[in-house]
Amino acid sequence: MSVPSAAGDARVLVVTGTGTGVGKTVVTAAIAALHPGRVAVLKPAQTGVAAGEPGDLADVVRLATPTTVCELARYPDPLAPATAARRAGRPALDPAAAVEAARLLAQSHDLVLVEGAGGLLVRFTAEGGTLADVAARLDAPVLVVAAAGLGTLNATALTVEALQTRGLSCAGVVIGAWPAAPDLAACENLRDLPAVTGVPLLGALADGAGALERTDFAHVARDGLGPHLGGRWQNPEP
Repeated sequence: MSVPSAAGDARVLVVTGTGTGVGKTVVTAAIAALHPGRVAVLKPAQTGVAAGEPGDLADVVRLATPTTVCELARYPDPLAPATAARRAGRPALDPAAAVEAARLLAQSHDLVLVEGAGGLLVRFTAEGGTLADVAARLDAPVLVVAAAGLGTLNATALTVEALQTRGLSCAGVVIGAWPAAPDLAACENLRDLPAVTGVPLLGALADGAGALERTDFAHVARDGLGPHLGGRWQNPEP
């Protein structure tokens, strides 16, 4: 899967993670920063942020200045969207609304990035609508953001397997926060992730990249994402 670079070649890419805190937002911003065309970033559901406070899209704008950002629902508790909506006494986000928003954005942008909340099967609604359902209805590939260290092989393989059993396309895996001093497990995971998951490893962004200024972030993004995502990273492991 290559992110398109030509105007008029609109594509939707869904970004999920193996869990919370693995770096989905920073990876989303990095892809947006490197894309030469008109980029929209859609966050269907933001949790853990009160009204008026900056959410994930504020970080994307600070780092990458995409053409458009769009958030559909926000809930203050740092929980799964369905649970946070119930606790807030607010309507849950219908996945159909995310699908409609992504399709509308694709009409005027070259790339639409849809960033999920938590992992792939976290529920938007009590009835079970998930980011996987959104990707299926959009017929969009899904990029998996993973942790670097011990335990990531199992979590990443399970996420990829969940995609494939639903007939969804996995674009590949990006490590969301590559440590400055990687331990043995992290180094071996560079070799093992492609073999264990059966999909390519497309990058490893430096830990702390999200705290950089925009210009510095663009350089780190280019060094941390592979050519399929607009960068120059190459897996040092065979």
